[in-house]
Amino acid sequence: MIREANEKDLKDILEIYNDAILNTTAIYAYKIQTLEEKKQWYEKKKQDGYPLLVFEESDKVVGFATFGHFRQWPAYKYTIEHSIYVHKEYRNHGIAAKLMKDLIKIANEREYATLVAGIDAANEGSIKMHEKMGFEYSGTVKKAGFKFGKWLDLAFYQLDLKGPEVPLEE
Repeated sequence: MIREANEKDLKDILEIYNDAILNTTAIYAYKIQTLEEKKQWYEKKKQDGYPLLVFEESDKVVGFATFGHFRQWPAYKYTIEHSIYVHKEYRNHGIAAKLMKDLIKIANEREYATLVAGIDAANEGSIKMHEKMGFEYSGTVKKAGFKFGKWLDLAFYQLDLKGPEVPLEE
């Protein structure tokens, strides 16, 4: 079941996120987050009006997805960047694609024009899933990060959305 996250979900979200920090290059971070940091992140998402979806199975959150600012400058207001993470024991079961479909629906309803994905260039599974969802390759930043003793390249993919009928400069 996909639903909007609530504060009770933060422990499961934190477990998924911290595992990705410690064991993958999906997140270019070194130190795990605390529950308090995740609570602040959650409150900021709510305050900014961004969705935070969870995929729940057997009363446990096994995946989550959100989007937010791509860049802070005003002219980027129609472009968002998303994040999707799935519990290590539930990967490759279509959960990320289901969460992505809901994120795309919400982004279109809110009249965003572009959805951006920053993906570690070696993450073939994520790249394939994004391509199946209609994302197109838009470039790579080489040596964007350094983790696990090696340089990491960050590939960008984008999905064109409906966007606003009349975009505004304000």
